[in-house]
Amino acid sequence: MVVSPEHAPVNGRKRPHRSHREVADALRDRIRSGSLRPGQRMPTQAELADEFGVERGAVREALRILQGEHLLSNVSKGSPATVAEASERAPAGPGAVRRPQPTMVGLAPRIAAAFESPHVEIDALCLTSISLTMAIGEPLRQIHAGQLDPAKVNVRVLLPSRDIDLAFPAPVDAGEVEEAHVHGRWLSQRNAQGQVLRHNLLALRASHGIDVSVQFRALPFTPPVKLYLINGSEALFAYYTLTKRDEEIGEESLEMYDAQGTQSMLFPFKEGDGLRDTTFVEQSHLWFNALWNTISQDLELAAG
Repeated sequence: MVVSPEHAPVNGRKRPHRSHREVADALRDRIRSGSLRPGQRMPTQAELADEFGVERGAVREALRILQGEHLLSNVSKGSPATVAEASERAPAGPGAVRRPQPTMVGLAPRIAAAFESPHVEIDALCLTSISLTMAIGEPLRQIHAGQLDPAKVNVRVLLPSRDIDLAFPAPVDAGEVEEAHVHGRWLSQRNAQGQVLRHNLLALRASHGIDVSVQFRALPFTPPVKLYLINGSEALFAYYTLTKRDEEIGEESLEMYDAQGTQSMLFPFKEGDGLRDTTFVEQSHLWFNALWNTISQDLELAAG
């Protein structure tokens, strides 16, 4: 492997450790300059870690950044990453626009990437946890296939309390019977998804010896937004946008106001991507922790 002069050892010692951002910037420059050509395989993570004087975790973070910019492919595979073809690339760098995507498009790869870290931390504020339960399916599959091996997984979820009058979903004609049907349907979904999420994660203790913690707390209000905080460094934010639609509940068809959470546009913010993003991530953590530690209560995922 050819080591560029700026990263070469000095008097037998590596230069001071660099952040994953600096590693990403250096590799991005090589791709843009043509030093790394489309279709060329990257050095291994071990080689890059040795070259830059960083841990492999920093290299993985740097490679994920470049994959998100469509400059690299196959980052999560066992073999070294590959420089993407020019036709696959998107605008990159600090000034690039990170476009929002529907929740189920944007959330799943970020959750999968999070599970590549030894210590996985996910905080979520949502209406039912459907999107989170679905997104965690792929990293669980990779763990069982031996492709991922985190040592610790901590998940905290804030959901609306069963004891409140939900702002949504809500029937258009707000009669007591209709409200009971809609509330019962939402509660059933909330409990079922939470139980599946908890069961699938806690099963990792017995199957792989992973230290797992899954906690739920109940909010005294209906959240108008959804928020996912990933590994302390990333925030994904979406608005619940209401529409009027018909829903079959039992043998009835009810017209209701509801939000399609999996289709909500997810806005990404990452620590280190400028002052705005870093501040948003920090303030989102403060907000989530304040809700968790003050007005929320223990939540039981009981039936009905």
